[in-house]
Amino acid sequence: MPFGVEQFFAVFTAYNRAIWPTQIVAYALGAFALGAILSGRSPARERIVFAVLSFLWAWNGVAYQLLFFSPVNPVAKVFAGLFIAQAALFAMYAVIGPPELRFELRSGWQSIAGLALILYSSLVYEILGIAAGHGLMNGPLFGVAPCPSTIFTIGLLLLLRGRSVMQLSVIPVIWALIGTGAALMLQVREDFGLAIAGLILRVSLTSDWLRYPQS
Repeated sequence: MPFGVEQFFAVFTAYNRAIWPTQIVAYALGAFALGAILSGRSPARERIVFAVLSFLWAWNGVAYQLLFFSPVNPVAKVFAGLFIAQAALFAMYAVIGPPELRFELRSGWQSIAGLALILYSSLVYEILGIAAGHGLMNGPLFGVAPCPSTIFTIGLLLLLRGRSVMQLSVIPVIWALIGTGAALMLQVREDFGLAIAGLILRVSLTSDWLRYPQS
């Protein structure tokens, strides 16, 4: 790894200061997306959620990975490509709105796990970061940092029903593996939740594969 723990968090300190108050916008967008799902009344809720996710992934790919992280880690340019590709995929789904995809809350374990991961990414994650001594503005934050954004995305994907969930989950699963490896090396304990999120999503995908046989 071409950087150390101190340099890793120094990047986040500079990044968070430079993009302020985008963090507030990210929280507002996340709440808006979740509200669209929980209300159950908006016929455009899938398009709304996909549009929000597209923005968050594009922001992480360009603003964080490409502009701030790549100077200390050249591989971040590849990471940026992954995030931008996922953003484009979400944008495509926001535009075409596949009728077979729907967000819904059910009594099964997937909905419970999805809501738990959303809560973790937006609240518990930040509390753990503060407890670890990073400080609120000196570490990864919801919506504008890759790992909490991926956990949030996985939480939403667990609320999504339909055959195309598999296509939307490939890059989040890849990033869960990459982010978990980095978390272990850098001892970013709040990112350990990414491993759990990735595992839950893979189990969910297996269940959905059996429920929605691929043609």
